[in-house]
Amino acid sequence: MVMDLKNSLREPLIKPTNDLFIASLLSSPKNKQILLSAINSVLNNFRQPSIVEATVLNPFNILDYPVDKQIRLDVRVKDEHDAFYNIEIQSEWHTGFFDRVLYYWSESYESQLERGDEYTVLCPVKSIIITEFPVFSSLKDLHTVFELRARENPNVILTDHLQIHFLRLGNIKNNLAGLNVICPGLRSWMNFLAFGSIYGEDKMSTLLQDSPQVREAYEELKLFSADPAMREKARERQRFITDMRLNINEARLEGRNEGIAEERAKADAEKRAEKLETARKFKRLGASAAMIAEATGLSLEEIERLN
Repeated sequence: MVMDLKNSLREPLIKPTNDLFIASLLSSPKNKQILLSAINSVLNNFRQPSIVEATVLNPFNILDYPVDKQIRLDVRVKDEHDAFYNIEIQSEWHTGFFDRVLYYWSESYESQLERGDEYTVLCPVKSIIITEFPVFSSLKDLHTVFELRARENPNVILTDHLQIHFLRLGNIKNNLAGLNVICPGLRSWMNFLAFGSIYGEDKMSTLLQDSPQVREAYEELKLFSADPAMREKARERQRFITDMRLNINEARLEGRNEGIAEERAKADAEKRAEKLETARKFKRLGASAAMIAEATGLSLEEIERLN
């Protein structure tokens, strides 16, 4: 099997942060221990206890996935305490990114309630956002957590129902030392996500030697990358994302050009109004049409029509 995999894998590994791969990896029932490992590594690094059950609320089948649709590819999970987790990859910064993160959290929180329910039925929602771009440059930790705390005394927390975790892969390049201050489990996951398609197999085996579930995830990445159907799905998905990005940029450029044209037309109209007003003043003073035309650039016909 190993030899077959090596022979079939002639192309570089797909990035571990590919959203199709992550959704497939964490949604698959056979990868329940991998999913638990991913969530618990985040919780443990925040000094929170591990969970023992993780039920995926939006199972994902990559073969049924329409790559040409703008569909959310987060993984939504519920634990044995009825707490909810949203895991998602963000590959690019965009305007409104933080608003979007908060909106998706609020959507998950609000959806727990049905008409007539008491607010006491609400359970915590914890978002885990993996960013491939640098974010929060003024913060040093690669794992950043946001909660609702009192500014006057941060030890006073309003509620534990809101937690937003950022795993800042985009900040690793300038902060490799930051990997050394997070817990071993999360360090293995960060190494896998950041370098799984960059480092060779020997180096990755060394980095992941103490984390069997992350090593399993790495093996799943190799299988995914070696499957022609999966690679084609990933290519189609990337083409769709690229085309969508180009369309957005073209629309912005068209809007910018239209705005420039409107500004120019407005400026031209204002200049013409000024010339007409100047011509009227000269005409009232008895200046000849020829003199006014020379001073303002207006035609003799235009000057004759002025009141």
